[in-house]
Amino acid sequence: MSKLSVVILAAGQGKRMYSDLPKVLHPLAGQPMLARVIATARTLSPMVLSVVYGHGGAKVRAHFAQAADLAWVEQTEQLGTGHALKMALPVLPASGRTLVLYGDVPLITADTLQTLLATPADSVALLTDQLAQPTGYGRVVRDAAGQVCRIVEEKDANAAEKALTEINTGILVLPTAKLAGWLGALTNQNAQGEYYLTDLIALAVAEAVPVHGLPVPASWQAVGVNDKRQLAALERVFQRIQAEQLLLAGVTLADPERIDIRGELACGRDVSLDVGCIFEGTVSLGNGVQIGAYCVLKNVSVAAGTQIAPFSHLEGAQVGEGAKIGPFARLRPGAQLAAHTHIGNFVEIKNSTLGEGSKVNHLSYVGDADIGAQVNVGAGTITCNYDGVNKSRTTLETGAFIGSGTMLVAPVTVEAGATIGAGSVISKTAPAGQLTLSRAKQISLAAWQRPTKKSTA
Repeated sequence: MSKLSVVILAAGQGKRMYSDLPKVLHPLAGQPMLARVIATARTLSPMVLSVVYGHGGAKVRAHFAQAADLAWVEQTEQLGTGHALKMALPVLPASGRTLVLYGDVPLITADTLQTLLATPADSVALLTDQLAQPTGYGRVVRDAAGQVCRIVEEKDANAAEKALTEINTGILVLPTAKLAGWLGALTNQNAQGEYYLTDLIALAVAEAVPVHGLPVPASWQAVGVNDKRQLAALERVFQRIQAEQLLLAGVTLADPERIDIRGELACGRDVSLDVGCIFEGTVSLGNGVQIGAYCVLKNVSVAAGTQIAPFSHLEGAQVGEGAKIGPFARLRPGAQLAAHTHIGNFVEIKNSTLGEGSKVNHLSYVGDADIGAQVNVGAGTITCNYDGVNKSRTTLETGAFIGSGTMLVAPVTVEAGATIGAGSVISKTAPAGQLTLSRAKQISLAAWQRPTKKSTA
């Protein structure tokens, strides 16, 4: 495909989205629609990959600022799809083929495009679809021999043409050498006063250039997004496909309709996912991992046999085998848990390591800490890691026992086998194997009277 050029039309305003965000930047499965189209186009290894932008162009370009392979073309006036492609002519080579895609058609697959590109190089090929209700779409008109001869837009169609059910998806590939002439011949003498890209089909036929109309394998691949309803419908299509692939791979899903994958999810054998789970970024689940209901995992690696209870949130974390997490636990970026660790309910771990068999059971915050093996952190413990300017680390060595309600004021070390009494504030090293306490003296005042509420009468 070295002689292939790809032009992605992404200049539309998207009025029906009712949003300040450019339409092509609205996410599907956690990724902007345009990003999905670009990623698919890249699999074809095109010589030129161009994006025609317009409304919200600064935001669109800013989002892809790191993409050095994109040739940006601005369409300052939206005068139709034919005009949009004409704007891209300066960045296209003199020969080869040009594939036209759309920034708001996010689910087109590389396999389908490869089929389109398998047609002869000197021909035109377009994707078509059969719809029981084709209202709103351009109709594909064929001659008596079944050959595509033109496309007529709905507003320009007569009654017989409107009765046709084969529609134009807009995705097509054309000989690049022909584009300048064909695009220069377009007129806007039609119901919408626009330069139609679809009129190129009739121009190709007039020059005896073969035109191939190929059916799209599944309608959802070629569906464009014009409003939030259509976007939501495509989201469900995408998620159903992901769920089906997981089921076929042996993953147990409590409800295939209630799972969202917004990145890449890799699962081992005998993985079980309860309802309402969300997976973002890159997530890896080892053999026998069980994920409870309504968990969120983002850029996480979870080793075999780990159980994550409902309503837990893990991001940027690594979890060893046989761990138990949650419910309502939060692992923030930099959390690294060794095998057989236990993180209980309402526990937050941030930028910390936990050695094998260590436990932080409930209602605790552990941030910027290095915890050895077989450490027990009692309920309500807080590592006081931030002094208002700098963050410091807490070290809990192997076998340390931290009593409930302890404040560990970093930088501080609790040495191996040390015990911290409940309710202590620890700001100095706790010696190995000893009990360390820090408590105010308890007193009782016999003559003290509880205040009473003053009368308002």
